[in-house]
Amino acid sequence: MAEEGASKAGIVPSDRTAIGIMFSNSNSSIAYTVDDKAEVIANEDGDRQIPTILSYMDGDEYYGQQAKNFLVRNPKNTVAYFREFLGKDFKSIDPTHNHASAHPEEANGTVSFTITDKEGEDAAPSTLSVQEIATRYLRRLVTSASEYIGKKVTSAVITVPTNFNEKQKAALIAAAAGAELEVLQLVPEPVAALLAYDARPEVEVSDRMVVVADLGGTRSDVAVISTRSGMYTVLATTHDYEFTGTALDKVLMDHFAKEFMKRNAGIDPRQNPKSLAKLKLEAESTKKALSIGANASFSVESLAEGIDFASTLNRLRYETIARPVFAGINRLVESVVKKAGLDILDIDEVILSGGTAHTPRIAANMQSIFPRTTAILAPSTTPTAINPSELQARGAALQASLIQEYEAEDIDQSTHAAVTTVPHIANAIGVVLVSESAETFIPIVPGETAVPARRMVHVKTPKDGGDVLVKIVEANTHIKVTKPEPKAKTNGKASKSATVEDADETEDEDDSDLSDDEEEEDEEKRERMWKIGTTLAEAALRGVKKGSTVEVTINVNADLSMTMTTREVGAKGGVRVNVPAP
Repeated sequence: MAEEGASKAGIVPSDRTAIGIMFSNSNSSIAYTVDDKAEVIANEDGDRQIPTILSYMDGDEYYGQQAKNFLVRNPKNTVAYFREFLGKDFKSIDPTHNHASAHPEEANGTVSFTITDKEGEDAAPSTLSVQEIATRYLRRLVTSASEYIGKKVTSAVITVPTNFNEKQKAALIAAAAGAELEVLQLVPEPVAALLAYDARPEVEVSDRMVVVADLGGTRSDVAVISTRSGMYTVLATTHDYEFTGTALDKVLMDHFAKEFMKRNAGIDPRQNPKSLAKLKLEAESTKKALSIGANASFSVESLAEGIDFASTLNRLRYETIARPVFAGINRLVESVVKKAGLDILDIDEVILSGGTAHTPRIAANMQSIFPRTTAILAPSTTPTAINPSELQARGAALQASLIQEYEAEDIDQSTHAAVTTVPHIANAIGVVLVSESAETFIPIVPGETAVPARRMVHVKTPKDGGDVLVKIVEANTHIKVTKPEPKAKTNGKASKSATVEDADETEDEDDSDLSDDEEEEDEEKRERMWKIGTTLAEAALRGVKKGSTVEVTINVNADLSMTMTTREVGAKGGVRVNVPAP
């Protein structure tokens, strides 16, 4: 799947140097492809996850981690969390995350920031639109990438959320143009994450249903994607601004703030802007440390009223106090699967993307939600998992390497909605082999496959051979639920323990054992089953040899008409059936 949006820079393809950019609200990344392998580039400070922040001090511009450090001592001239404001009206934005940095304001009908970006005490403040801020930030990313690669970067594929509207996309492209950067394509963030996994040389791409949970600092986006023969179709999405990395930071901030208050006569560090900024920065560092180790230290010099503060926290306690946030993320994932009209048993793979996806508890929760057959791709569950913070940049860089040799007009035409929005079949299409001894259903074309499509399958016929009827049918899956049988009642407590004296000694152990058994017995079984629907066509093969194989080929045309060809492998002739479009 692709998004429209190539810029009209008119750069000759042979002169392009293209990169992938994950331009996010909290952190951004840049990646470059060498020998078909995408690598995330470190900036001059050695950071691969670069905070999306600009700061100005004495006329000098800082970005990334250096700018983030200025949130404590120079917040008014530090612009953070601005990507979400691109292409939006001032009345529609939520400035919640900007309380500890430069505040957005309305100027000339757009979202703007007033900062002092020039040198000298008498320097007049400048009012900069959010598009200009984005341009300055993108220019810094391009400069870092150019210095790393050794030649000027001219073009990029940039990732965007799935709910970015046309006005926001246009604003982003204009901001990039101001940084002398040609936008080859805008790619949906979940698609870029999936592409990073599918592009690995050792991976054999297969048809499957994938959930991509992009868990960022200020927003969480979850998408269900159908991948069919290398084509990606987004079936459903959900977006949330409550259950995010910032919410986990706040949990830790509140925890340590209360501990500080207990030790220091009720002094609340959250009431002072500078103390609050220190608290937030250290809480974020503690969160990251707990994603790696079982314990983390929290230490801030002069947290409030000149008082130093130090404490520790273990992962178990952290997961306990942050349980409401983790539960909210679980509900997001479950809701988007339901929104796509699917069941958790239909999902073959879950990809955790974004900085918050490093949290082991989130991956463990996904393992408990989905069946064992569903692969959970996260650092704590899969040793070969790609760094979640780098997925989107890698996917964008790979896409950039594929399309950078084409003219801008050709890219525009091939990624236009009229081209990329193609018809799909709703239900799976398969065959039912009917013989005197058996009836077997074999799925051939999965549901949600883009058309035109062609699939072929070889099917073993019944051992005895003979006449075989091949029916082409529509089918979909349903969930078969098997509830446990009611347990037989026991008379009194005699069956639980032999004597009253023994019962006192073994009560805790027996109760725990019984509760475990009861949980197992009470657990209903859920299976994914095929439900056969309409018969579309039939073909009869006579005198099939004993133990032979039947080849069935299905062609689904763009107008949803179909052609089915059936033949016995090794035999002459066959049967061809045309099915008109519905």
